Amino acid sequence: MGVAAAPSGPLSESDRTGPGRAHWLRVARETADDLATDAVAREQAGKAPLDEVSRLREAGLLTLLIPAESAGGGADWPTAYAVVREIAAADGAIGQLLGSHYFLSWTALFLTEPSRAARLERQYAAEQWCWGGGLARQESPLTLARARGGHVLDGRQYYPTGVLVADRLTVRAVRADTGEPLAVVVDPAHHGVGIDGDADTFGQRLAAGGSVEFDAVPVAADDVLGSLSWDEDMMSPLAALASPVGRLLSVQLRLGMAEGVLAEAREYSRAGHSPWHPARPVGPPQDPQVLAAYGELTVLTRSASALTDQALEAVHGGLARGEDLTYDEYADISVLVAMAEAASSRAAQESTARALDIVGTRSASSRLGFDRFWRNARTHTLYEPVTHRLRDVGDYFLNGAHPPFVLPG
Repeated sequence: MGVAAAPSGPLSESDRTGPGRAHWLRVARETADDLATDAVAREQAGKAPLDEVSRLREAGLLTLLIPAESAGGGADWPTAYAVVREIAAADGAIGQLLGSHYFLSWTALFLTEPSRAARLERQYAAEQWCWGGGLARQESPLTLARARGGHVLDGRQYYPTGVLVADRLTVRAVRADTGEPLAVVVDPAHHGVGIDGDADTFGQRLAAGGSVEFDAVPVAADDVLGSLSWDEDMMSPLAALASPVGRLLSVQLRLGMAEGVLAEAREYSRAGHSPWHPARPVGPPQDPQVLAAYGELTVLTRSASALTDQALEAVHGGLARGEDLTYDEYADISVLVAMAEAASSRAAQESTARALDIVGTRSASSRLGFDRFWRNARTHTLYEPVTHRLRDVGDYFLNGAHPPFVLPG
C-alpha cells in the first residue's frame, strides 16, 4: 500500500463569508511585526502573556474561525494555519498559544450538538474568549461524576497551554462510572478551579502553561461536549478528523519557528557578521561554510513546507467531504499529517540549533536572543515527540494499519 496523495484540484471555498484570506494574512503579518519588536524582552521577562492576548484580540485573530454572520472572522482552516505560522515566526510561544486556542475552541463547537454549538459560538464571539486547556490522554485523568443537576469534575491537569490567560478551558475527562473519555468545557472562574503557573519550562515560556486543579467543579450537562473514545464502530471518520486538524497546527508552529530563526539569522549575516572571520569587512556574506549551511537549512525547511502543503490540502479536503468521508480516507489524511509532523520537527530542531553556529559566538548574547528559537523549538518537540508518528507511518506503509486517534495536548 502506498502513502496517501493529496486530493487533486483546488481547495473548496469556505461557506463562512468574511474579509478574505489576503486580509487575514496582512493582519497576521502586522501582528507578527508588532510582536517581533519586543520579542526578546518579553521572552526574558517571562510574564503571563496578558498583553499579547490583548494584541491578538484587538487584531480580530481570536475569533478568526467564527463565521462572519456570528461576528467572527469568517476564515477557514488553511487561513488559520497560515496565521499561526506567521505569528510563530515572530514568537513561537504566542504561536503555540494561538494555535491551541484555535483547536480547543473549534473542537468545543465541532463535538457538541448544533443548538448548543450555536449558543456557545455566539457567546464566544461576543466576549472574544481566549481558550486554553488540552485534550491529550493523561496517566492520571480528570474524572467526571454524575451529580444533582449535572456533573462534578475532579483531578489535576498538568501543563496545558493557555491556562494562565484563558477565558474558557476545554479538557479531557473520563466518566467515573464507565471510563468513557469526554471533552468538557469549564469556566476557569468557577469555584473549585485552581490554576498554578508551575510549568517553569526553559522554552515556550509565554505559552501560558501551568497546572489546573479541579475540586468538585460543577459541570452542566450542556458543557459535556462529546465523546473522545476512539472506536471505528462509534466515532465517525469526520469526528476523527479532530486529530489531524489539531496535529497540523503543531506542524505549522514548527515551520514558523524554523522560518523565523532563518530570517533573523539571515538579516544578521547580511549585516556583514561572520562567525569564522570576525575581521571580514561589512558586505554580502561569501563564506562558503555560511552559504552551504543556509542552503542546507533552506532545502530542509522548504521540503517540510511542501509536504505540509499536501497535508493541509488533504485535511481541508476531508473536512469538505463531511459525512461522506470514509475510514480509509481518514487514515490516508492522518498518515500524511504524521509525515509532515516528522519533517517539520527535524526542520525546526536543525534550523534553530545550527543557526547558532552560523551566527557564531555572538549568538550566546542574551541581548540578541537567538537562543529563544532553539529553546522554544526544543521544548515544543519534547512535549510533542514524533517517534510514535513515524511508527504509525511505517505501520501504514508496510501493513496498511490505520493510525490511532491522537489529540494534541
